Amino acid sequence: MIGDGRDLEREVEDELRLVEASRPDEEMREPIEDWRFDPTDAQRYEIGLHTLLDAVEAEHDDPTVH
Repeated sequence: MIGDGRDLEREVEDELRLVEASRPDEEMREPIEDWRFDPTDAQRYEIGLHTLLDAVEAEHDDPTVH
């Protein structure tokens, strides 16, 4: 495996910062033809990133994981 869990954790945190800085709710105010992405997909992606981050952090906190 290249890198370690801390690298993954930092990458997920960086991606979360980018996602949280975007404003999908503002996108929804535009006509649907002008959307660059579906705001619902952006919300699902953010939820997935939070879930992944929780899993990575839990692995770090588990003393049985080497």
